[in-house]
Amino acid sequence: METNWTQAFQPLFQQYGKRKHPLDYQSRYQLVVMVILSAQDSDKHINELAPKFFAAYPGMSALSNATEADLQQIIGSVRNWGNKAKWLIKLAQTIGSDENIPRTMDQLTKLPGLGRKSANVIIRESGDPAEGIIVDLHVLRVAPRLGIADEADAAKPEKIEKKIMAVIPSEHWNECGMAISFLGREICRPSNPKCLECPVNSVCQFFQGSGR
Repeated sequence: METNWTQAFQPLFQQYGKRKHPLDYQSRYQLVVMVILSAQDSDKHINELAPKFFAAYPGMSALSNATEADLQQIIGSVRNWGNKAKWLIKLAQTIGSDENIPRTMDQLTKLPGLGRKSANVIIRESGDPAEGIIVDLHVLRVAPRLGIADEADAAKPEKIEKKIMAVIPSEHWNECGMAISFLGREICRPSNPKCLECPVNSVCQFFQGSGR
């Protein structure tokens, strides 16, 4: 019998759907910067250095005048900081002011350092209409475990995104990816997942197959 994923995910949406992203941003400008910095790094690390960054560069205008050497003083500990410094400076020079930050997938992904996952995060956190589903490292792991995507797709974010979009109505897209991500962060851990606490274990292939 085919799973009704919208119905199955209702407990997941209730538990996590409206929760703010773990990045501790205060504006869309801060969100964009922190999303770029957090790629392949931890949200916790970016939250720790954010106050110093935004004290020095409170908006796009100030950031557009920064040099890579300037940014290294603050983000030198961030993974891939060199490319991220280039992207942030170019992005700020391209956008010009905070008010000009785009609101659509097409416009956001044309900016340096922003792929689909990052754009989906920005759209979701901005409260704009969803155009896709956030697929981060947690979703890459959890979606195949649940069975909403295939194990063979575990390294293919866009393939997993399309599979989830195909079975979840668009009105749930903004909350869906982030809800699965929070599930992965808190319950469906890489090792020793807390399956008995999981709100969607009744439809989870991993749980059903484990005989727990």
